[in-house]
Amino acid sequence: MLSLGLTLFAVWLLLSGIFTPFYIFLGVLSCAISVYIAVRMDVVDHESHPNHLGLRLPGYLLWLGKEIFSANIDVTKRILAPSLPISPTVFRLKASQRDELGQVIYANSITLTPGTVTMDIDDGEFVVHALSRDAADDLAQGEMDRRVTALDNGVGDKGA
Repeated sequence: MLSLGLTLFAVWLLLSGIFTPFYIFLGVLSCAISVYIAVRMDVVDHESHPNHLGLRLPGYLLWLGKEIFSANIDVTKRILAPSLPISPTVFRLKASQRDELGQVIYANSITLTPGTVTMDIDDGEFVVHALSRDAADDLAQGEMDRRVTALDNGVGDKGA
């Protein structure tokens, strides 16, 4: 609850841009009321505010950013160089995450990476569309799956 309140207050402060004591008091009060209402409505859980991801999240986001950048380069090369094959592939991919939050992070990570899109999720199995066979093979190797599982379960991942 505290992290939710601090997050709400930080967003309020950034958007308002007002730093006088009276308005800061009103901002703190409105954030506290919002957190109270959210808790009373029972809408705050580990999925809506995933504190358990903790300090592992920045490392994962850096790794994902690197993957997005390299996939951007690959897709750009395939568009600009007709000699590189574009072989659209739809395949099934089994996710090793145990909970829905981990599966959603994995599916969104796949979709954020250019050239791949998660089309469907059913009982921990994803239907993925890839622009090329190489992109499909990279996903099938399971590095992204392992990193998302390590992020979600708190297991130390191998390098960032």
